[in-house]
Amino acid sequence: MMPAATSMTDSGAFRIADDECRDHPKVSAIEGEHDLAGRPPLLAVRNLRKSYGGLQAVAGVDLTLTGRITGLIGPNGAGKTTVLNIVSGVEHPDDGEVRFLDSHITAMPPHRLASLGLVRTFQLSRELTSLTVLENLLLARPRQTGESLFGLFAYSARVREEEEAALETARETLKKLGLWRHADAPAGSLSGGQKKLLELARAMMLSPRLILLDEPAAGVAPAMERILIDTVRGLAREGVGFLVIEHDLEVIAALCEHVYVMAGGKILTAGTFAEVTADGRVVEAYLGLKT
Repeated sequence: MMPAATSMTDSGAFRIADDECRDHPKVSAIEGEHDLAGRPPLLAVRNLRKSYGGLQAVAGVDLTLTGRITGLIGPNGAGKTTVLNIVSGVEHPDDGEVRFLDSHITAMPPHRLASLGLVRTFQLSRELTSLTVLENLLLARPRQTGESLFGLFAYSARVREEEEAALETARETLKKLGLWRHADAPAGSLSGGQKKLLELARAMMLSPRLILLDEPAAGVAPAMERILIDTVRGLAREGVGFLVIEHDLEVIAALCEHVYVMAGGKILTAGTFAEVTADGRVVEAYLGLKT
């Protein structure tokens, strides 16, 4: 078994044969797929494919998210980021389908996905450094009447109500994520871990159903990493779903109920963290060891 404390390496020649990569748990067809309670999966990805010239980065990937926190792991070059880019609308697939809460969202732009409740954070935080932490959150609020000059003057009372509501939501969000005492500080003055929390807080301003977390622990001190893990767990208990890409396997072990492993653009295996790290093919993919 791969030790839980092992972090992903940047090494990684893949020696996984195509038939091995196809040998992963089968999933039912996307049409009409529901759980036992009749609910559609939070996210369903089917036969996703993406090539860049002669390089096939994603080669027929299937994912189903029904739990609260799902991990997507694999050595560098496995295709994880490309999958995340396609699901989040940053890139278009060559083939395949993406559904969110049973709605077809393939190639939908990020702003429309956000309005539906699917939001992404990035490995490198994208805060507006000269604005305060609170102002960063208020800028993330969606669909405000005061965004247009007509709305600003024609519906001034509504604008005031929306601004007060947004301020209250931002205040409660910052308190929940432990950032309220930094509300008036420039966002650029935050530590790396605090900036990751700020990006998560901005995502929460959009009332998300699913957040795509791209390397949430990258560049974060151990103490802040623990806070991030506890924060994500708490939000999941409140009903927010997460798809997490992360190189630190300790973080994946601490967070994820279900884990997909990618190698060579395909899904190699899926299961609990203990199950996938006990798979000899996963050990070989990460560490280059035969089992």
